[in-house]
Amino acid sequence: MRLDKFISHATGLPRDHSKRAVRHQRVSVNGEVVRNAALHVGDNDVIRLDDETLALPQPRYLMLHKPAGYICATEDGDHPIVLDLLTDMDTEGLAIAGRLDMDTTGLLLLSDDGQWLHRVSSPRHQHHKVYFATLHEAADHNTVTRFADGLMLRGEDKPTLPARCTPLPGNQAEVILQEGRYHQVKRMFAACGNQVLALHRQQVGDVVLDASLAPGAYRPLTQEEIASFQP
Repeated sequence: MRLDKFISHATGLPRDHSKRAVRHQRVSVNGEVVRNAALHVGDNDVIRLDDETLALPQPRYLMLHKPAGYICATEDGDHPIVLDLLTDMDTEGLAIAGRLDMDTTGLLLLSDDGQWLHRVSSPRHQHHKVYFATLHEAADHNTVTRFADGLMLRGEDKPTLPARCTPLPGNQAEVILQEGRYHQVKRMFAACGNQVLALHRQQVGDVVLDASLAPGAYRPLTQEEIASFQP
């Protein structure tokens, strides 16, 4: 990485300010003052600015209990966004893995590590997702069978992958699937002649929503949770 780019990432300074700091001999690499902003620096180099050792910010990995009424986007002019809930941190660079509809609640995973986000959300990694749906009518045997066989959704050119639908008391159902198509759970029940009244995501892969998190609350993922999505 270029020295000026490293300084900019480590400090938040604009790139031209980083170059100026190098030209003014405010920067040292491994104890030697340098004036070449294009110098390539590596992971083992010690870079200091005004006698302060610099380090690149570490990636962030978060679990958020999404409440209803929030958009899974980085900006929206009409509705509040989930990043508004992260009140005590700089949200720049954070992105969402596996978005939820505005009225859907539950587990959201966020990070500024692009490769990790891709592993979480890419269909080829086949991380299962667990939802709890409140339905207009109880899920019947036909629905269970059609979910297991895969069914065609309106506007799609191929059926869904096999999914598991388990009826629960009170017109509830647990749904486990591997895909993440647009409004998929709602559209699957609609294809079976039913309507989803409320939807909650409880789990993605091996990561389960922390029961201690109230809606709108969040916490860093543990190292074990982060590693569960590693190749």
